[in-house]
Amino acid sequence: MTADRKTPAPVHRVAMISVHTSPLDQPGTGDAGGLNVYVVETAKRLAACGVEVEIFTRRTSAALADTVRLAPGVLVRHIDAGPYEGLAKDDLPGQLCAFAAGVMRHVARHPEGHYDLVHSHYWLSGQVGWLAADRWDVPLVHTMHTMAKVKNSSLAEGDRPEPTGREIGEEQVVRAASVLVANTEREARELIELYDADPDRVEIVSPGVDLQTFTPGSRSAARAAVCLPDDAEVVLFVGRIQPLKAPDVLLRAVARLLELDPARRSRLVVAVLGGPSGSGLDKPRALQQLARDLGIADVVQFVPPVSRVELAEWYRAADLLAVPSYSESFGLVALEAEACGTPVLAADVGGLPMAVGDAGRLVDGHDPEEWATAIAAMLDDADGRARLSDNAVRHAGEFGWDATAEQLLQVYARARGAVSDVVTELPRVEEAI
Repeated sequence: MTADRKTPAPVHRVAMISVHTSPLDQPGTGDAGGLNVYVVETAKRLAACGVEVEIFTRRTSAALADTVRLAPGVLVRHIDAGPYEGLAKDDLPGQLCAFAAGVMRHVARHPEGHYDLVHSHYWLSGQVGWLAADRWDVPLVHTMHTMAKVKNSSLAEGDRPEPTGREIGEEQVVRAASVLVANTEREARELIELYDADPDRVEIVSPGVDLQTFTPGSRSAARAAVCLPDDAEVVLFVGRIQPLKAPDVLLRAVARLLELDPARRSRLVVAVLGGPSGSGLDKPRALQQLARDLGIADVVQFVPPVSRVELAEWYRAADLLAVPSYSESFGLVALEAEACGTPVLAADVGGLPMAVGDAGRLVDGHDPEEWATAIAAMLDDADGRARLSDNAVRHAGEFGWDATAEQLLQVYARARGAVSDVVTELPRVEEAI
């Protein structure tokens, strides 16, 4: 930050754009995941700070009203762009003009200067946000969430690479954005090194966790709530079912674990919570078939996406959460589990080291043998898990969504050409790297 301090330009109304997935969608279904949680939670906290937030998203059902009030001060506006159903995310670039036109028609009813800035989420939204911000003469703040070049550098075996068109589209958004929001120092470096982003236009703002919903509690009570045996060893996976998230690595590791210790079969439960997404939609029952082929179907439970309240019970019920992803910009599920007092075993990729902190263990790579060893070591060390559980609650407590919203307000002020006159400043990218 510069030494020349000014009074921040007030932010009264923000247009958030989330083209490909709605904040009203259930996380864990289709393309809904951490991005949805991020948009919902930051919008609610910004509104609590007095900023009106309007979220533009694509209508996916004729039953959806034009406008839905998500929370006090937060409106979701549905835009018609293409058929309501049967349109995959890969088809959406062809509907961006229609989406942008719908946004422009809505805003044409308002006086000039209705929005103070645009905050877009994911590259598709960034393409629309770029046009909107230019048309309204306001700043564009953009959060990538995931990046094609990062994903393509660490693909799961047999997974489809992200198309070149996406990489080009992301490069355009990076150049157009007034400020880019990165979740972690690693993501900031990736923006700079892979996309040639200007370091002076990249800010690091950590995502958060809902510390009212995700709280510690009785493991026995949680297991009773989700119908698990009280004396079981419970390994939990939470996420969309697709190769990127690597649930197959977990199942192969479990198969190896039982080969090494057959007696464990009588007490082991592996819960896979989520729905097919992305390239996982090509073979929506492939993971169930893999469990059968590996001979572990008797210890694996497949659970469809659940409410946030029920998800917290699953976290509390688990001995550990496994996050074997090939790429994660952050890994919100790790923080959610930790807030419930559950240790995390995660791949050493993306933002997961920051999300896990000292509340779990990291595995270098995706070798099922190494994952089996790591799972056994954590399950067999009750005292170690207890220490990690204590660390987990403390670590997650440092990542509340209120802090994320406060930092975003600083980003917004900077994007509007002002510097926030506060004591605590955001970490500058050049200092972080």
